Amino acid sequence: MDNPVKNFFSSFNFLKGGDGDNAVGIDIGSSAIKVVEIKKRKGKAVLETYGAIALGSYADTDIGRITNLPLEKVVEALKEVLKQSGVTTTSSAFSIPVQSSLVFTISLPTQVKESEISSIVPTEARKYIPLPITEVSLDYFILPQKESSFEEVNNPDLPPVLPEKTEVLVVAIQNDAVSKYRSIVSQCSLEAGFFEIEIFSSIRANFEHELSLVLLMDFGASSTKLSLVEFGMVKNHHTINRGGADISSSISKSLDISFPKAEEMKKEFGLFENPAEKRLADIIKIHIDYIFSETDNVLLGYEKKYNRTISKVIFTGGGALLKGLKEVASNNFRAEIEIGHPFSKVGAPEFLGKVLETTGPEFAVALGLALRKLQ
Repeated sequence: MDNPVKNFFSSFNFLKGGDGDNAVGIDIGSSAIKVVEIKKRKGKAVLETYGAIALGSYADTDIGRITNLPLEKVVEALKEVLKQSGVTTTSSAFSIPVQSSLVFTISLPTQVKESEISSIVPTEARKYIPLPITEVSLDYFILPQKESSFEEVNNPDLPPVLPEKTEVLVVAIQNDAVSKYRSIVSQCSLEAGFFEIEIFSSIRANFEHELSLVLLMDFGASSTKLSLVEFGMVKNHHTINRGGADISSSISKSLDISFPKAEEMKKEFGLFENPAEKRLADIIKIHIDYIFSETDNVLLGYEKKYNRTISKVIFTGGGALLKGLKEVASNNFRAEIEIGHPFSKVGAPEFLGKVLETTGPEFAVALGLALRKLQ
């Protein structure tokens, strides 16, 4: 029987770069599709175009609501946004949503040889994957060991601290999801260099040279995704099943207004007080408090297990620019709070600077895909 880890590693390894001088990253989300096209000019990545299309109308529902479209509707919407955005290249990369994937860490005894890990991972992964192992594609990465402290390095009298376990990050993608995306690629006459779980694309777009432990919070329409990242590697991942669409739906029901009006009010006022409707901020804050409480639980669990605390929180995703979010977060987390600015990684006309800064978090995944394709 073929080694599923080996097959996946060669086809989907998220650390493997792309090729060519132009690329388009395509992020098919639950409420919208985002595309970013970049080109390599004089060794630097330059923004060519970008665009988004809401999927609500393709599902005969409100813009901003979560959708579950059939394949033909996704293809129709993708063709439209590529056309509207003026994308010219067919060289593409697609993100796989976390709903169709799993990311987890397994601990192995240090005496296990690296050559043996590929045969051990599928067996261990069965404990975490609620599907037959034949229905997923696996990849894994051996996480770096904890670095020695300054005191340990400079004090020869201290006994060497040997790691107790080898930590291995495992990623699994449902084969059905890969087949679906291959069909989309074919029907849109594109060439897909790779598929990548969205959290890795987002990390690539939002991180610079952070070496300490950083929390990346991706505020999406259907969920909020948490990734603990150190030395550029994902150490822990967790999904909170609450997102921007849930907040708008709650506003709509509580204030007895339409969903589009609720979306509009959420974006205009956020957590700041609305003179005409003082309940708005409280409704939103209930959801934000829940998300932050769940996040605190994840951070506390990680700290207890690894004795590591975060130094920074980076916000990304469509909900990252919710007004007042950064201020509320500053009171919740004992760390620096930063809004991601993915488009700072590519060259663009100066007059677009402000626009790209405010729209950047929404396009992080699509840009991260394109950046890897161009590497």
